[in-house]
Amino acid sequence: MSLPPRTRLDRFNPAQGGARGMRMLATAMLAGMAALFIAATRLEQSHMAWGFVRAFAEAAMVGGVADWFAVTALFRHPLGLPIPHTAIIPRNKDRIGDTLASFLRDNFLTPSVVARRMRGLDVAGAAGRFLASPPGGGRLREGASRLFADILQALDQERLGGMVKGAVGARMRAMELSPIVGQSLEAAIGDDRHVPILDAIVTWAGRTLDANEDVIRDMVHQRAGFIVRLAGLEEKLADKIVEGLRRLTIDMAIDEKHPLRTKAEEGLARLAAALQDDPDTRAKVEAWKNELIANKAVGDWVDGLWESARAGLLRGARDPDAAMAGRFGEALRQLGQTLQEDPQLRAAINQFARRVAVGAVASYGRGIVTLVSETVRAWDARTVTDRLEGAVGRDLQYIRINGTIVGGLVGLAIHTGEVAF
Repeated sequence: MSLPPRTRLDRFNPAQGGARGMRMLATAMLAGMAALFIAATRLEQSHMAWGFVRAFAEAAMVGGVADWFAVTALFRHPLGLPIPHTAIIPRNKDRIGDTLASFLRDNFLTPSVVARRMRGLDVAGAAGRFLASPPGGGRLREGASRLFADILQALDQERLGGMVKGAVGARMRAMELSPIVGQSLEAAIGDDRHVPILDAIVTWAGRTLDANEDVIRDMVHQRAGFIVRLAGLEEKLADKIVEGLRRLTIDMAIDEKHPLRTKAEEGLARLAAALQDDPDTRAKVEAWKNELIANKAVGDWVDGLWESARAGLLRGARDPDAAMAGRFGEALRQLGQTLQEDPQLRAAINQFARRVAVGAVASYGRGIVTLVSETVRAWDARTVTDRLEGAVGRDLQYIRINGTIVGGLVGLAIHTGEVAF
């Protein structure tokens, strides 16, 4: 919906934003009181009511001028005259910066203060409520999504991808793979989760035997001696070998206690132990891992993962409603529900948030305080004046307006008392 155009009189409307309009209104009121005083003084003899008007206007002028002087003296010398104790803010900007920095330090950036304030905050609960019932499309979420998408697009794609690839590679190199694989294999054997793998291997061996029976018979024919071929025993020998291998695979598939299966399980157990405890085995696994990481195909795979993740982040940022409607959104909602219903998880996350906040304040609080103080000190006096006046100037002009009105009412009351008594 388009807003109506502003008119020339809008700057005099107290409902409009900005200090300039309020300053002009307060000045106009002061000038009006002066004109009213002159008119009432001239007409005072014609009717006694003009005496009340004159008293009101006279006192209103005094109150308006006094408050104009007080407000102006905060930021500059009234009328450019170097009157003592005026231009208070420009003269004391360094002290204002130090005081502001001390206020931040004592009330916000002290670890004990942050810990005390964080103790009453339920960060996990708030996050859980937000995730479980995310607010509908609003300016905040749309603006944040648009900002995130713009930042992600503005970043150098090649450089950022290289950083991600380097971070993933460094993380993989720092992680010793052998003990993890050994522990996983040991746990799988303890829970009999290796049995389906052995079954699959035996089944694969049986199918491979059936598919390559001709290869086995050719090998027997080529390697059979002259006497065996002369006696015509090569076909029988091949039949026996194929039948024996087939029977072996069938027996191993049926009998979980088969000696060969037992030997295989013992071998897996020894491998799990070696992966965890044998230095030579661990060194070999680490060497294989590093070779794999250095392989160009693995680098291309990591690049592909990053591109897919980046594209997904951009899609989600550009259309947050669609992202929240899919499986990812459902997972986030379930996480939010869990955060609300699991007191132990909520307590752990709140404790972590407190530690992070306190740690950040302990590490960077002094630097933030110094930054605030030095930033204010670096500003020139005009910058400080303009920024503070822009922040509170509208309310200060209200002081002038109220001073004019209150002064007039006080003058009217005094004049009424004089007439009455």
